[in-house]
Amino acid sequence: MAKFLITNDDGYGAPGLEELIGLCEKRGSVCVIAPDRPRSGVGHAFTTRETLGLIEYGPGRFSLTGMPADCVRVGLTEIVPEAEWVVAGINAGGNLGADVYTSGTLAAAREGALLGKPSLAISQYIGPHRDLVWPEVAAHADRLLDHVLGLGCDEYRYWNANLPPSDYQQPPIVRCSVDPSPMGVRYKREGGSLMWNGNYHERPRIENSDVDKCFNGSIALTNLSLLQGLYDTN
Repeated sequence: MAKFLITNDDGYGAPGLEELIGLCEKRGSVCVIAPDRPRSGVGHAFTTRETLGLIEYGPGRFSLTGMPADCVRVGLTEIVPEAEWVVAGINAGGNLGADVYTSGTLAAAREGALLGKPSLAISQYIGPHRDLVWPEVAAHADRLLDHVLGLGCDEYRYWNANLPPSDYQQPPIVRCSVDPSPMGVRYKREGGSLMWNGNYHERPRIENSDVDKCFNGSIALTNLSLLQGLYDTN
């Protein structure tokens, strides 16, 4: 039975987090440390100049007044250093392509890998004109967890998984690469202000990349490295 540290960037009590807790409890013991509020899009930010408030709701259930990466750092150094896996999610929305640099969900998994733990981020892409059906999301994530836990994780690497819209039945799990295509950033002017006005569903994609595979009904699974560029002398 494995020992899991679970977090997210949607905040403590988010539906995806609750589904993930249930899935991991089937496979071992669980400690939850999640942000006390939504922290989507914060990337790998840390809190270093403010105190962090830790609230305990019950055995192994905590919220933290910090970022997703803070939650993993506090969890693995102060609360549950014996954790064997870090799992972040289930994020309500995709984390594909260039999102890996901005996602708090991915940052949590990346921090787990930096601290020497096998780590997995799980996100649910919400297709156009579709709703989240959490029991169906959980069924896809259940299969994914069996797959990834069976694979394990090499040192200095971590996993990122994106589930397709939940109305796909038994989607295949496909190993693929991260799509480097830009999101296609657009803004709408509102007086003297700007509001992001991009379309996530129409983003450019490279064939067989994570964006392409997930948008076309597969569970897109990418294996990311902490070492990319580390030895680049240019």
